[in-house]
Amino acid sequence: MNEQYLQRMRRQLPDFEAYASCLDHAPYRGLRVNTLKISSEQLRALLPFSTQPIAWEQNGFLIEEEKPGRSVYHDAGLFYVQEPSAMCAAPLLQVRPGERVLDLCSAPGGKGTQLAQEMQGRGVLVLNEKLPDRAKILLQNVERMGIVNAVVTCADPIQLAERLEGYFDKILVDAPCSGEGMFRKEPAAILEWSEEAVRMCAARQRKILACAVRMLAPNGRLVYSTCTFSEEEDEQNADWLVREYPELERIEQIKLYPHRQQGEGHFAACFVRSGGSRKPIRAARLRADLKAVSAYRAFERDFLCCPLEGELLSFGDSLCLVPEGMFPLEGLKVLRAGLKLGERREQRFEPAHALAMGVERKRFANLCTYAEEEILAYLRGEELSVGGRKGWCVVAYDGFPVGLGKNGARMKNHYPKGLRHGRASEII
Repeated sequence: MNEQYLQRMRRQLPDFEAYASCLDHAPYRGLRVNTLKISSEQLRALLPFSTQPIAWEQNGFLIEEEKPGRSVYHDAGLFYVQEPSAMCAAPLLQVRPGERVLDLCSAPGGKGTQLAQEMQGRGVLVLNEKLPDRAKILLQNVERMGIVNAVVTCADPIQLAERLEGYFDKILVDAPCSGEGMFRKEPAAILEWSEEAVRMCAARQRKILACAVRMLAPNGRLVYSTCTFSEEEDEQNADWLVREYPELERIEQIKLYPHRQQGEGHFAACFVRSGGSRKPIRAARLRADLKAVSAYRAFERDFLCCPLEGELLSFGDSLCLVPEGMFPLEGLKVLRAGLKLGERREQRFEPAHALAMGVERKRFANLCTYAEEEILAYLRGEELSVGGRKGWCVVAYDGFPVGLGKNGARMKNHYPKGLRHGRASEII
């Protein structure tokens, strides 16, 4: 451990010895139940390992299981593996269905999917990640968790601030930081730590926060969080925010340490904006290819028990069901807007993996449930025996969808190649 870092913590903590001692212990592990698909009580009864409640998140639980991703319920999107302390920030926003919500630094998606659960599919949720590779991982988690009202963007915060001034009711800034709170979980972060890195992170965080304030609507809430202990990045930046923007009032601030709570390190501060008026943002002009819509509706009549309602938008050959009240997307790098339904291929429609994961399971006309051994084979990309009538089907485990198949002589596997598993022992 860096001696300079330890000296800083010794000055910061009256119980430093307890903190230093805890660094030799294993990090805490946790998961959060995806209530868009299942209740906490139902999932806890299904899981093959024990769970203990977390104080600051009603759907979050401590676990001792080292590789919870081995469970098929993870592939079904019934839970998100998330460090316990990281669950403390999102509840401070008090998100409600129908609101406009932004997670400005969203990848890999833990806090953003946490916010989505509270929105219950209603409203506009923008999940942004500046780095393209991380944005792709974010999108995979959004689809696995069955989130239908998210707009996943890959943009610099300045780009969004210039377009969406005063647009959002709630904003979360889980800023890139020096990662001191993750030293037990990610030992590589120790090697990257320096006082210069702390100062660089603090300066970058202020730039991101300035963009967030521009996008916050009157009476809106802003939560700033980090996974570090540095006062420059935590308390001092929170102090800077209220000095720089007098319209912001700090209403709550918390800091979690691994020797005091059952979780790693985390900081979160919540602010409310007063005064002013919401600036109007013109509505998006949505264009849907008529041939794609026609092909989808014909497919939908056979695939779903009842049609989906809402506005449709074309991205090339892809067709999406977008959230109500969508803002203009022109000029932004958008990985996904709402729920991807699929793509038109000549005269037919091919459904997307996201459709199987995002629609209520009771809506599917051809839901085929398989045993665990067969599902593990499916997740490796193998074909299965026919489990229902011919044509497109939703492959399920315990009645919960994990992907798509197409029944013929055999069930052809349509699980995305980029998500397929290797040997079962390699699943994390």
